[in-house]
Amino acid sequence: MGIVSALLTASIIIIIRSFFIVSGVLYRQEVNLSEMKMKMEILENRAEILLRDRNDLNWMLGVILTFDLFPVRDFCRENKCRPCQEGWVEFQKKCYLFIDEQPWKTWKQSDEHCKSKSADLVTIDHLQEQEFLSKQIKSYYDEYHGFWLGLREINNRWVWTDGRNDTLGFWMGSVYGPSGPFALLIPGKTPTNSWDTSDNGFLNKFICEQEALVKLEARAR
Repeated sequence: MGIVSALLTASIIIIIRSFFIVSGVLYRQEVNLSEMKMKMEILENRAEILLRDRNDLNWMLGVILTFDLFPVRDFCRENKCRPCQEGWVEFQKKCYLFIDEQPWKTWKQSDEHCKSKSADLVTIDHLQEQEFLSKQIKSYYDEYHGFWLGLREINNRWVWTDGRNDTLGFWMGSVYGPSGPFALLIPGKTPTNSWDTSDNGFLNKFICEQEALVKLEARAR
């Protein structure tokens, strides 16, 4: 019996030691696995940042290439670039220039003026942009004058200067001023009912638009 007890005791001790050895190995493996997961997350985050940076640089290059001669000093000072040039207003990855000074211009003159600045007459993509623009402009001269939009009638369809057919239709209930194939944004009206039509001979203020050089989410990081 004494020998059997001794053997049982020895076996139990061996089993306990083996258990602790295996437990230690498993614990170290779990620690190593946790460290590997942490390193993988760090690498994935770095890869995501690099991808965003690459996309941001491609975005900036695309904007720069729209200029015949890129005005570096108007965008970048002290080794830091801002989204818009001096005097332009930033909103949702775009820059807007509200032309207020006289002489006011026809629609075609306004379009040419914007293009001379590597921009276009403003094209409206959604209600939020329409509301933003409506808040930025003020009434002037009389109730018929407004701000030219990059929207005109072609073959009985209202088409933006970027080639899109208009689907918003923020027209006023009736023609306010002289009727024509070009669209105006009238200040002081409800945003969803503030577009009017006019002919090219009518002189108005206007809004130019171009892509922002630096995207908002890129600047926030």
